[in-house]
Amino acid sequence: MTRSPALSYTLVISGAPYTSQAPQSALAFAKALISGGHKLDRVFLYGDGVYLASSLVTPPSDEVNWTQLWSEFLMQTRTPAVACIASALRRGILDSAEQTRYEQPASNIAEPFEMAGLGDWVEATMTSSRILYFLPTD
Repeated sequence: MTRSPALSYTLVISGAPYTSQAPQSALAFAKALISGGHKLDRVFLYGDGVYLASSLVTPPSDEVNWTQLWSEFLMQTRTPAVACIASALRRGILDSAEQTRYEQPASNIAEPFEMAGLGDWVEATMTSSRILYFLPTD
């Protein structure tokens, strides 16, 4: 039997942790595609999905810390992860550059997440074999 060629994926997460299943489902899918021999090009956070990149997330000790699990996975797989800058700023997620630019007292983006514009997403649509969206459900 001939094996299908490996595909490359970009995942777009627009649902927030703790209010949707989007980040959890995306992480399970990301792990499965890596174990299946495929490539994860990048993860793009949009809308409420940017809450996944907040270093201030502090769930109770008996709940899963989705930001920590995603950060560990991204660093282990060396996968770039980008939070949409417009979505992030609207929701109080800042990196050190935006902290300085807007004269805010602190930055709070978790490692290894970065902030970028929609141009990064457009690039992903041109370079990845597949783009999958993980949306919030009502």
